[in-house]
Amino acid sequence: QVQLVESGGGLVQPGGSLRLSCAGSGIIFSTYIMGWYRQAPGQQREMVATIDRLGSRNYVDSVKGRSTISRDYAKNTVYLQMNTLKPEDTAVYYCNARRRVGERDDNYWGQGTQVTVSS
Repeated sequence: QVQLVESGGGLVQPGGSLRLSCAGSGIIFSTYIMGWYRQAPGQQREMVATIDRLGSRNYVDSVKGRSTISRDYAKNTVYLQMNTLKPEDTAVYYCNARRRVGERDDNYWGQGTQVTVSS
């Protein structure tokens, strides 16, 4: 059974920082591209950051320079460090694991963790 369990969300003031964590089980963690996505009320889910097996990273423009995605293979965990948070970062943040094996796409989501940036 595949599980992605997020933690680290919460209420933070503008300008503050948070580190989100996502612990994976039931998958061969090292074979997946790991990512963080977010969805604000009334908005579509968007990619925030991804990191592939070799450590190559991608970020949405709105978080570049403020956020860092990393992964710990020993702990099967992916992190998202977010700094200088803004109210527009408020959303539910979801962890994602995906890979393509031949013609098959494996794609898993966590349950989400709420991040609220407000004074």
